[in-house]
Amino acid sequence: MVNRDIQNYAEKYTSGESDLLSEISRVTYAERDDKAMLSGFYQGRLLSMFSRMLSPRRILEIGTFMGYSALCLAEGLTEDGKLLTLDIEPETNRIAKEFWAQSELNSKIESRLGNASEIVPGLNETFDLVFIDADKPAYGNYYDSVFPKVRIGGVIIADNVLHGGKVLDAANGDENTIALDAFNRKVQADERVENILLAVRDGLMIVRKEKD
Repeated sequence: MVNRDIQNYAEKYTSGESDLLSEISRVTYAERDDKAMLSGFYQGRLLSMFSRMLSPRRILEIGTFMGYSALCLAEGLTEDGKLLTLDIEPETNRIAKEFWAQSELNSKIESRLGNASEIVPGLNETFDLVFIDADKPAYGNYYDSVFPKVRIGGVIIADNVLHGGKVLDAANGDENTIALDAFNRKVQADERVENILLAVRDGLMIVRKEKD
């Protein structure tokens, strides 16, 4: 949705990523039909920047895919920090672990296979940062289940909230579009938070928890 020349210019003046992240991108775009699910360079650098600014001790990621965004987010963890990432797809989870094994951040990343809607309620942790990038119809449920586990001042980031611009006509959209529009409305109406929807890539909803 952004002019390609402007996007290229913005990326030109953005700090580079690691060789490992570049390799994950290369493999994903060369070998997978679902490559659009990858966060990608520009968004990855933004996620890394958010994490570095927050210096989180605990991060929760819902939706692992190829492990790219987990590595980006883990770059900002404290020395004793941990990132827990959840996914239901064994194949990509295996690939992600192979990539993580090549990183010095590997020991800080824990992955669990299973339905996040079932796993999250049982987590007995307080998170500084949460990244939601999974099945779109469940975004509202994920938000509700993680919110009590986010500290005051903590941040929730949700990906794909513009859904290729389809949210502008959500009433006539598909299930994912309707769900994402409902999620955006839900966050906007939540008096416990401050939020900003960034028109980056496919849209990032940034939510800061102000009170319980």
